[in-house]
Amino acid sequence: MALHFERDEYAARLERLTAGMREEKLDAMLLFAQESMYWLTGYDTFGYCFFQCLVVKADGTMALLTRSADLRQARQTSIIDNVVIWVDRVNADPTSDLKNLLSDMDLLGAKIGVEYDTHGMTGRIARLLDQQLTAFGTIVDASYLVSRLRLVKSPAEIAYVERAAALADDALDAALPLIGPGADEADILAAMQGAVFAGGGDYPANEFIIGSGADALLCRYKAGRRKLDTEDQLTLEWAGVSAHYHAAMMRTVVIGQPTHRHRELFSACVENIQAIEAVLRPGHIFGDVFDTHARIMDERGLTRHRLNACGYSLGARFSPSWMEHQMFHAGNVEEIKPGMSLFIHMIIMDSDSGTAMTLGQTYLTTDDAPRALSRHGLDFLNR
Repeated sequence: MALHFERDEYAARLERLTAGMREEKLDAMLLFAQESMYWLTGYDTFGYCFFQCLVVKADGTMALLTRSADLRQARQTSIIDNVVIWVDRVNADPTSDLKNLLSDMDLLGAKIGVEYDTHGMTGRIARLLDQQLTAFGTIVDASYLVSRLRLVKSPAEIAYVERAAALADDALDAALPLIGPGADEADILAAMQGAVFAGGGDYPANEFIIGSGADALLCRYKAGRRKLDTEDQLTLEWAGVSAHYHAAMMRTVVIGQPTHRHRELFSACVENIQAIEAVLRPGHIFGDVFDTHARIMDERGLTRHRLNACGYSLGARFSPSWMEHQMFHAGNVEEIKPGMSLFIHMIIMDSDSGTAMTLGQTYLTTDDAPRALSRHGLDFLNR
């Protein structure tokens, strides 16, 4: 079996989940998030683009309802013993199959938690599910139960995070020699992704972000490539990935002579990250990190040019995003604990002058100061 962790690790995760379910007085959980299934059982697939659900009872019993195409995937990559197939057909309603499965598992009248807030749950499926289960039992939104359990990483998970961070560094090492006047974004992107693959890494849960010129101010991937001008700017956001665990980085590289605005915005980024390192530790909450970011940016007159979040938790994630639910934004009371892998990013996009500046890296929290996982420093990059 293609398991990335020992069975004892999966057993400990199941014990944590069932303890959380008992605390919430849940008789069962319906897991639709692929990362939840992967974390709990090792099940590794992109089959969540179709209907599938992992049922977990409070006594630890599990059953996976999925399509025939994923039967062997589940057998080969997970510890799941009970795999039930719903049949593809015209006007199929797999939520009906799910209700029958729940009945077979003696869950009629039970209190059942559902992961609604996930890309594995479409709006159509949510409506069908609610229609099927309204009279079946008590259905509650438990979207973040597993998500929160996944925040603190085990030593075995941390090893994958650290490997992912090394691959992210390798990607930057591959890119830097190629960046300069006349360089093609396609070559840079290919070198970065190739370095991750060559190091034994995986596809990222979302595309690497690359943009130059005016597109350096974008925070998302877009199709199309260009060659760098003599005076230019290039924004990169990427992640190393190992066993689906991500470690992200972000940089804006200035080509040619940096402007005063580039230097000014870079100074703000560095000051901000250094200040955040003082609160990225136990005794603080996620909201404290954002408040620090906002205060420094606002004091520098950059309110209009900053974002409303400055990072998020990272872990084992699947498309379409490597971002976890827990983000650094105003009012987030999630506690910072040792063993979290957290991405801090500074993104300043000055549309008035057309200037971009970003800086970001992944940290591992400890009992005290956080540990940056990159071997690269927070240097101004100029080519």
